[in-house]
Amino acid sequence: MEEYSIDQIQEKMENGELSARKLVEDFLHRIEKIDRQGPKVNAIIEINPDALEIAENLDKERKNKKTRGPLHGIPVIIKDNIETADKMMTTAGSLALEGHIASQDSFIVQKLRDAGAIILAKANLSEWANFRSTRSSSGWSSRGGQTLNPYALNRSPCGSSSGSAVAVAANLCSVAIGTETDGSVICPAQINSVVGIKPTVGLVSRSGIIPISHTQDTAGPMGRTVRDAVILLNAIVGKDTRDTATLELKQNIPEDYTEFLDEGGLKGTRIGVARNYFGKNDNVDKLMEKAIETMKELGTEIIDPIEITTLKDLRDPEFQVLLFDFKNDLNEYLATTNSECKNRTLKDIIDFNKENSRKMMPYFGQEILLMAEEKGPLTSKEYLEALEKCDTYARQEGIDKILAENKLDAIVAPSGGIAWPIDWVNGDHFTGGSSSVAAVAGYPNITVPLGFIWGLPVGISFFSGAFQEPVLIKIAYAFEQATTARQPPKFLKEVNYK
Repeated sequence: MEEYSIDQIQEKMENGELSARKLVEDFLHRIEKIDRQGPKVNAIIEINPDALEIAENLDKERKNKKTRGPLHGIPVIIKDNIETADKMMTTAGSLALEGHIASQDSFIVQKLRDAGAIILAKANLSEWANFRSTRSSSGWSSRGGQTLNPYALNRSPCGSSSGSAVAVAANLCSVAIGTETDGSVICPAQINSVVGIKPTVGLVSRSGIIPISHTQDTAGPMGRTVRDAVILLNAIVGKDTRDTATLELKQNIPEDYTEFLDEGGLKGTRIGVARNYFGKNDNVDKLMEKAIETMKELGTEIIDPIEITTLKDLRDPEFQVLLFDFKNDLNEYLATTNSECKNRTLKDIIDFNKENSRKMMPYFGQEILLMAEEKGPLTSKEYLEALEKCDTYARQEGIDKILAENKLDAIVAPSGGIAWPIDWVNGDHFTGGSSSVAAVAGYPNITVPLGFIWGLPVGISFFSGAFQEPVLIKIAYAFEQATTARQPPKFLKEVNYK
């Protein structure tokens, strides 16, 4: 299948070359071939049995001149921690929630349906969005198994939105939705050479999404181009009475983020280079230096270096906040699940994992779940102090301070390092990453393909202050159009060093 953009698909549908049903059939055939048979990237955890029927109905609407917008008839894959009120389960990849069918769509899924998108399938993920073990393997879940990187099948796809990123990279869908607490959109997007947008917390509703932390969680779009990801972002933005963070927005949110897709979007910008994130890999640094020169040529004023001095102070407070939030937020969520879901508390999940350890914990344990269960209520002094430190180090003395002191539009950094070999014995071997400060602050972050090292993708990240998505979209789009770094995967068994 050609890697058609959303615009190209719409053009073909309008002139009668393609129908939504035919497109779904093609993607289902490709999923069977690429995901299930060989090379078997294992990105899909469940297919929507009603996808073809939904596509036919949308085709009828098109024939009656009732297209709903740019997502009309476009198949979208959804991470399996996002509720869909259909025949698919929502389990966060855990057999502990097997059988859980949501009684209503998550807010963003309802928005996608309203926009004419077809929910094609659920994507595999790092179980519990990678908040289970201190030595987990990204992309592995007890329900879905191990997702593989399509650029080298023995390499990690990163996570936790592993299946979402791999599905887009492997052309199993047009676009996909992931979620992020810290790095779970940015890391898999960059390691699989796709665009990932981690929105400002509160821009996109979290209702109907299995949580880690109400202070940091957000859903985010993934696409093979910035434009495709932005089209998807447009569809899921909105205020939701079930997520109070979306109701507290005081900013004027754009009606159409595609207005900021500007090839000249780098001209006149001031971007700071966060040198904290360099020095992890010489080859990544070389690609970054070339990217910085490209931005200069396109009219950017580069402020180099800048240093986020609070990074070293951020790690422990963030982890403490996540432990408290996870216990509180997950217990609240599980209390709302249907009667088919027998595990209704974090303690129930822990006990289920112990009782079914051969299936649930064959490679790594549940140390993080146990640590979270020990935490008290969100009124605890320990929690409130950690939360205050996060706000100070990530926002006030972090991103906000650097943006203001240097009069910056954005900060640039390598999104992360090169994909490491999958290792169920020792767990992930992270090779660098720059997601944390924006994640803890709740601020937007966009990763764009930067290039390849030994055939393995790496990305470049642009992040800024709250609700600065328009600025970041301009920058990311202009950079993408000038560099066009992405290449489709070849599904190699391992890295080709020749």
